Amino acid sequence: MIRELPDLPAMTEFGQVIARKLKAGDVVALTGNLGAGKTTLARAIIAGLGHTGEVPSPTFTIIEVYDALSPPIVHADFYRLENPAEVLELGLDDYREGAALIAEWPEKAGGFSNELACLAIELEIVGQSRRANVQGGREWLSRLP
Repeated sequence: MIRELPDLPAMTEFGQVIARKLKAGDVVALTGNLGAGKTTLARAIIAGLGHTGEVPSPTFTIIEVYDALSPPIVHADFYRLENPAEVLELGLDDYREGAALIAEWPEKAGGFSNELACLAIELEIVGQSRRANVQGGREWLSRLP
């Protein structure tokens, strides 16, 4: 499925749609070039779940956790990983217990497309706007936004 995102309000609305369908155990895998809007969409999803505070980019911390949301959110940015094995060192599985994962640069962590509850979103820059190419794992097929 392709979704056109011509401006920030469209990106925000798309994030809210995803937030309404998100469940514990889900992965939202965000790919795209630098500046494509991965962190912006992650922030929109987190805000769509009711978070009103700041949502820092986890580029340097790698993982940010939002336990007070339902479902709890683990927001990870794997851009700085040099080897997918580093995910084990981070203890990602422990963070994910009972939570949904929003993963930026998932390919650097070995990817998540093999998971049934993975919503893969590739963002691309098209002129001054964005386009989302969306593919859902089996558990997302009836929930695709």
